[in-house]
Amino acid sequence: MIDTPKADKAETTSPAETAPEAAPAPEAAHAPETVAAPEAAPAPETAPTPEAAPAPELTAESTGKKKDIVSLRELLESGVHLGHHAKRWNPKMQRYIFGIRNGIHIVDLRLTQQLFNQAYESLVNLVGKGGQVLFVGTKRQAMEVIAEEAERAGMHSVTNRWLGGTLTNFRTIKNTIERMRAIEIMRTDGTFEALVKKERLKLDKEHSKLIKFIGGIKEMGQLPSAVFVVDPNKESIAVAEAKKLGITLIALTDTNCDPDGIDIPIPGNDDAIRAIKLVTSKMADACLEGVKRRREFSKGGGAVVSQPGSGPKVEVARRPRSGGDRKPRADSRK
Repeated sequence: MIDTPKADKAETTSPAETAPEAAPAPEAAHAPETVAAPEAAPAPETAPTPEAAPAPELTAESTGKKKDIVSLRELLESGVHLGHHAKRWNPKMQRYIFGIRNGIHIVDLRLTQQLFNQAYESLVNLVGKGGQVLFVGTKRQAMEVIAEEAERAGMHSVTNRWLGGTLTNFRTIKNTIERMRAIEIMRTDGTFEALVKKERLKLDKEHSKLIKFIGGIKEMGQLPSAVFVVDPNKESIAVAEAKKLGITLIALTDTNCDPDGIDIPIPGNDDAIRAIKLVTSKMADACLEGVKRRREFSKGGGAVVSQPGSGPKVEVARRPRSGGDRKPRADSRK
């Protein structure tokens, strides 16, 4: 056998191991640190926008228009707009009628409101100058309302039958008022106790009758400056007397009334108690405001003075007197 030479004890190494060690890869260059962008300057605080001022309320004073005494809602809720049946109407009320609904005339409340303001201002001025107002309403729906509001305003009223000549023959009415006061005095001074029972009953009956018809005007010492009427159709005599004497006449006129003879007609329902109450109460408020103005004027030392130039002018001529022109009086004793 052929002996193979033995390999050196030196360990053979793989070429990879014998290859020189590769130089370590250079470390990758660090990317330059990015410079932090400068912080943006804070935006300047914007001044707070001023809140829009609220729109001024349009009041009667700012618009130059007088404030309405009564609103359309109040008139509508009280039923002032309801007139009579279309078949029962006066054609002269046509200009105050808005239309027809369900066979009933509807009053134009805008015109009612305008005339209402006019009537209110008229009463304030008349009472402020010292005048008085007579409230007239003899229909069943208006009797109680008229009496209450007239008493509240310190004015006069007629709530039962209108006596003919209450205004045109006021002198006779004043005598009747004096008779009623005389009976009242007899009750207080003890004269009644001296009378027999039959005479007392007779005087009581007479006094009750006088109170019924003229009890509301017993304090009216002169003719009124204005007359307020509910339903001028029913109070035609009162309307005629006031018109004849030239007294200011204000009336709640329904669609069946004649507005021609009335100074300030207030078109509206004269049958509903609520409508009568609304209108009458506002007229009473006008009287109270007039009384207030009168008191304020009197406290200020004012007095009603007639304007110069009113009335007829009277010239007084005086004869010049000279001592030389006078002749000596003859002596009658000679």
